[in-house]
Amino acid sequence: NPPAVPLRTPWETLTFTSKNNKWNIFSFSLHFYQYEGHVVELRRRLCSRMTFGTAGLRAEMSAGFACINDLTVIQSTQGMYKYLAKYVPDLKTRGLVVGFDTRAQTSSGCTSERTSVESCELFFQLFALQPYAVMKYGAAAGVMITASHNRKEDNGYKVYWHNGAQISSPHDKEILRCIEESSEPWPGSWNEDLVESSRLRRDPLEDVCRSYMEELNTICFHRELNTMSPLKFVHSSFHGVGHNYVQRAFQQFGFPPPIPVPEQKDPDPDFSTVSCPNPEEGESVLELSLRLAEREEARIVVATDPDADRLAVAEQNDNCGWKVFTGNELAALLGWWMLFNWKEAHPDPADTERVYMLATTVSSKILKAFARIEGFHFEETLPGFKWIGNRIHELTKTGKEVIFSFEESIGFLCGNMVLDKDGVSTAAVVAEMAAYLHTKNLSMNQQLINIYEIYGYHISRTSYVICNDPPTIHRIFSRLRNSGGSGVYPESCGDYCITHIRDVTTGYDSSQPDKKCVLPLSRNSQMVTFTFQNGIVATLRTSGTEPKIKYYTEFCAAPGERDISSLEEELRKVTAALVEEFLEPEKNNLLHRSV
Repeated sequence: NPPAVPLRTPWETLTFTSKNNKWNIFSFSLHFYQYEGHVVELRRRLCSRMTFGTAGLRAEMSAGFACINDLTVIQSTQGMYKYLAKYVPDLKTRGLVVGFDTRAQTSSGCTSERTSVESCELFFQLFALQPYAVMKYGAAAGVMITASHNRKEDNGYKVYWHNGAQISSPHDKEILRCIEESSEPWPGSWNEDLVESSRLRRDPLEDVCRSYMEELNTICFHRELNTMSPLKFVHSSFHGVGHNYVQRAFQQFGFPPPIPVPEQKDPDPDFSTVSCPNPEEGESVLELSLRLAEREEARIVVATDPDADRLAVAEQNDNCGWKVFTGNELAALLGWWMLFNWKEAHPDPADTERVYMLATTVSSKILKAFARIEGFHFEETLPGFKWIGNRIHELTKTGKEVIFSFEESIGFLCGNMVLDKDGVSTAAVVAEMAAYLHTKNLSMNQQLINIYEIYGYHISRTSYVICNDPPTIHRIFSRLRNSGGSGVYPESCGDYCITHIRDVTTGYDSSQPDKKCVLPLSRNSQMVTFTFQNGIVATLRTSGTEPKIKYYTEFCAAPGERDISSLEEELRKVTAALVEEFLEPEKNNLLHRSV
């Protein structure tokens, strides 16, 4: 840090006034200084609060209302308690679930475990396997302290409702309002010994885990075959919490435990062996896993992210290196597998009428192609598994059965035993699918081609640019919405004609008779979808957890169309035009994906 000019006293209280609230800054475990030229940074930290994105509250571990720290966690927990006490009459008897991962920041002393303890000082319960535990114990709600695959400096505060799904509107907005009304820490909030001494605390982690493993039997279809499979698997837990649970899930399915990557098996908040703790980045961050698999003659690698809710999969092809499946490709395989086994157990075609599959709207339309031919129902949701989880809950109440759901960012749910993406159960399902295909002399990649031959090739491209300046993001999307005048969207991109535009931020959809979007509005994030005359669908959206503008493009070919190279070239050209013309990376100082 540059030389600082301290305030008159080291702990002098600063007061900032918002529109309808006064916030007092209490001790953040470090002194605030008045840096000349650091007004922008202080304003960023102090003049706004974290808001619920696609995965709860998520921010860097640092000082300020816009960051994760002791004070903001206490304020968030007080606000959540205030909201629950008002709307859940039996809150005290139902209790709450609090879990945490392995994140930590040495310089500030902020860790996921410490943060969870601060939450427990009000909630008095502590255990993990979050969404499953909430449903198993009928808890009023749950809190998970994690930033999943974000950079090591970040942490988060993910909230689950009593149905086991992440909270959505109006709960998120009401909790935020209660947080602002509960900004002053209550007496005893800083007492770190309260959790250890409380008679209300219990840690039924082993009970939850045992029950979860037993319930995995509902999505295990060929256990006897699994026990005889010659296939070997490697698993990386990416320095997170997944190792023990994936080991047990494989054993529950009848497999030997997968071979762990020793350098990444144990929790490490510094994620010391990877450039970023996100297995979605592909081969570059899976290097240790792939090299270990080659030495052990294992054909398949599975990798869970740090909180074990996402899953990456790679398969060794004969003499052709490794095939790292995209989220969309793996979803095609898993969707086929879950439907195949459903039909085996339900030969009456009439039963298919109550079957559903779900995907987020930026994900591949391959499940839609399945549904069109096979006769089950397919639905899209907004990005984020909170939308999928709550939709599963609604459908289940009416007697429907959701057998598979996914989001393209390697988030999958086979069955509905939890209402969130689950890398642990999906890892075991992938192993069983691979073992079954091996008995048919098929690799997963060969089966993927078979699926595309039947349902049509679905070729997609997904990537992102990084933008650390919110006003720039606003300017980019404002330009799109007013490119031909006020409220006039672009009619083309490069040489390609745009036929329809959907903007869920504003609620506009040119394909609807009333021009209104069918999906719910998402005013806190930017998302615009373009449908081109050649059939390509492209979406630009801001991430709810990171400073990224993501872009998604997909070419959905009709069954029987096999000129893949021309499809891929057309998709490449549209994607390039989308990025260069609509995002203008050089003009806006955007950083391209570097991994």
